[in-house]
Amino acid sequence: MSLSGQTALVTGASRGIGRATARALAMAGARVFLLARTRADLETAAAECGGLASAHVCDVTDAAALQALLGEVVATAGGAIDILVNNAGVFPLAPVLDTTPDSFERTLAANLSAPFRVLHGVLPGMRARGRGHVVTIGSVADRRIFGGNGAYSASKFGARALHEVLREECAGTGVRTTLVSPAATDTPIWDPVDPDNTPGFPPRASMLRAEDVADAVLWAVTRPPHVNVDELRISRA
Repeated sequence: MSLSGQTALVTGASRGIGRATARALAMAGARVFLLARTRADLETAAAECGGLASAHVCDVTDAAALQALLGEVVATAGGAIDILVNNAGVFPLAPVLDTTPDSFERTLAANLSAPFRVLHGVLPGMRARGRGHVVTIGSVADRRIFGGNGAYSASKFGARALHEVLREECAGTGVRTTLVSPAATDTPIWDPVDPDNTPGFPPRASMLRAEDVADAVLWAVTRPPHVNVDELRISRA
């Protein structure tokens, strides 16, 4: 499962699934570019990945800053990224009537528009080189509706649609695409919710671990080049 000589870009890499995924890719030999908003957490995460990893502070919803950073990363990577893991996102919970238009738009900006912008900056190099792998971190909410999840579900259903269109358009190009959709995963994204003490949510002890999702990503990107893993749905046994 060696990724020696390959480059990877992981967004939302300072915590949770992104951090575990960056670490897994680095331990497999990839040079990993970690992108997130919080410098201290991001630098700690990069240190966990070893000497080939680098931390890049950026808010993915800042279109101009993201475009500039992607240009720098792609140039440093030699013109193309081998593996993109679009993971960064937000997790607001509120009934539709309590969701303000601004909150809805911020969720779409972080969970759908930003991944599109990252993809738009990375995909041309993959297509030109005839290889690469785009991994989208989805959610059980990209296929199942939950009350109080209007903005988040809308963004994740949109991310699923984007993945499926991309898979169709990249067929035969050498660029592979995988949607990884985990059930509830114990990460800091749940901290504001406190699921252990909030009715209607699974306790953290019964959730997946971030490392479980990272293992799935690693498995998908280390299949033989002629194998595309279209989608992985992960749940707690």
